[in-house]
Amino acid sequence: LIQAEKDGYDWAWADTCCIDKTSSTELTEAINSMFQYYSLSYICYAYLADVTAENAFERGSKFYWSQWHTRGWTLQELLAPHDVVFMSRDWTRLGNKYTLAEELRAVTKIPASVLRLEEDFATMSIAARMSWASKRKTTRVEDEAYCLLGIFGVNMPTIYGEGRNAFYRLQEEIVRSSTDNTFLVW
Repeated sequence: LIQAEKDGYDWAWADTCCIDKTSSTELTEAINSMFQYYSLSYICYAYLADVTAENAFERGSKFYWSQWHTRGWTLQELLAPHDVVFMSRDWTRLGNKYTLAEELRAVTKIPASVLRLEEDFATMSIAARMSWASKRKTTRVEDEAYCLLGIFGVNMPTIYGEGRNAFYRLQEEIVRSSTDNTFLVW
């Protein structure tokens, strides 16, 4: 929040502290709206706690191995906003998704043209979008599906405790709303 203030923003939103997780109704609404929140933001800061600014982009550096690239929820943080600024452990600006598009492509396999907003990720096949998520991990098994709702443009109720059934429900929603046959390849 301090960085946002330094950059001249009057308002900031942090998903980790602005969602009442004790209310299942609010949690479902927030999860279904999260992608939209990010897409409407002026800027998103990606704090890479495991990356130092010095030598951040040398081959095999911490940037390429950052846990941020492996977490399920950060995929929408990368795709939805117009601008994502990557910050190191000491809050040094490393670059944004435009200037780091090639480095991010190497890590995430998302085309640089998508990261630079030259190509809409929603035009990419379902199989391609699923592949971007395939190596990412979540703490709760249901979040493997819930973190992808906005990426596929679907909404559905969240039911923590349903386990892998959440992913099956996600697949059903995707099939219901798309004519993309690559879903079968996935």
